[in-house]
Amino acid sequence: MKFLRFFINDSDDFDIKTGYFDGEKVITLDDDIGNVLNNWENREYLEKQMTYSYSLEDITFAPPVEPSKIVCIGLNYIDHAKELAMELPSEPKIFLKPPSSLIATGDEIIYPEMSNEVDYEAELAIVISKKCKNVSSSDAHSYIGGYTIINDVTARDLQRKDEQWTRAKSFDTFAPLGPFIETELDPSNQNISLKVNGETRQDSNTKNMVFSVFELVEFISHIMTLYPGDVIATGTPSGVGHINKGDIIEIAIEDIGVLENKLV
Repeated sequence: MKFLRFFINDSDDFDIKTGYFDGEKVITLDDDIGNVLNNWENREYLEKQMTYSYSLEDITFAPPVEPSKIVCIGLNYIDHAKELAMELPSEPKIFLKPPSSLIATGDEIIYPEMSNEVDYEAELAIVISKKCKNVSSSDAHSYIGGYTIINDVTARDLQRKDEQWTRAKSFDTFAPLGPFIETELDPSNQNISLKVNGETRQDSNTKNMVFSVFELVEFISHIMTLYPGDVIATGTPSGVGHINKGDIIEIAIEDIGVLENKLV
């Protein structure tokens, strides 16, 4: 099932709504996204939350969650390691992006003045639904509310200059996320692709991950507590490259949808 957060267009109500997308229309739910992700399998609960419906043209997407942190994984695709001629890591390489970098599908990515080399990175994102600490990979699925798409936008020149990744990854607008949280998919076999102005730049499958989503939850939860709404970006496949002002970036994951943003 696909869940989202959104604004109603042409309305005096500026509150962010929680919704369910049935493939044709968005149905408003009278509960927050955290409760929905923990209770969506209870169809009686879900039906009681459903109220008004809207077409996609009637709404503007908001980021699907409000994370306390965005935990990212570097070098987690076999094909990406091969293109960089790097050895596969023996354990996940993690870094953080701040929540202030978050934007929704349709929002604009801002090219920072201090950078001259901005890159895209298409990634599957895990959404945590329960407080998660010291969880085993076999139990990790119980703490995952669903999956969405993230673009780990990176100022590559600053990443090389700083020799660590915080500044390069943390600019406002550098974490487009969405459009939906999909609760029912196989994270180990999802086609993932990225287009720039309609031209395919990345085209892979999550089966090429070095560490599975469940192994990542185990590893990270043994370092830091994960809270409901937290996001784990699971790494990017081969084909990473530069984008320029005016470019439109579309990331597709087959069972989730398309995350689209323009660089300005």
